[in-house]
Amino acid sequence: MLKRLVANWVYGGFLAGLLLLVITPILARDWPPALLATFLCLPAYMVHQYEEHDNDRFRKYLNKNFGKGREILSLPVVFLINVPGVWGVIAVSFWLAATLSPGFGLMAAYLLLLNFLIHVVSAVMLRGYNPGLVTAVLFFVPLGGYCIAAIQQSGSGSVWMHVTGVAAAVGIHAAIALPVAQAARAGAKQVQAHPSSNRTT
Repeated sequence: MLKRLVANWVYGGFLAGLLLLVITPILARDWPPALLATFLCLPAYMVHQYEEHDNDRFRKYLNKNFGKGREILSLPVVFLINVPGVWGVIAVSFWLAATLSPGFGLMAAYLLLLNFLIHVVSAVMLRGYNPGLVTAVLFFVPLGGYCIAAIQQSGSGSVWMHVTGVAAAVGIHAAIALPVAQAARAGAKQVQAHPSSNRTT
């Protein structure tokens, strides 16, 4: 059961994201703009993840283009990064924004904007589409920008809050980059140590 959940989380997330968008007008009708923008980061990211991870696209893309066919990103790691990682960071951001200060919504806003930047840089470097690029451009730029503007207008966008938001966004993306880089280096060393065993037939 857990194995199927790890392999197919993105489909439940996509449907949950659509459901959250449908009920948002009822749930959030009395919320201030900063809190609403922070909340919307979660369903927006869930819809983005469907483009990114449907049919295991992102993992296959990464293994092909950066692992040269070797597995540098596994299914369990993808699950941990996206569910307790991404969803967890946005959930914590929303809870803190609702209970302590709207400025904590910057954690969610910068998470979106940094992800957008990474997708665009990857597209430029490899001169082509990467899984998640379209929704990152369409959703993350306007929503992330609106979220930051709404928080600034609320008077909660202090320098410390911006630093906290950027640090959270960088942290979750570092959680993606570090195991991938380590696996890629390990694979490269294995190829150097046993070049004949990695030849294609």
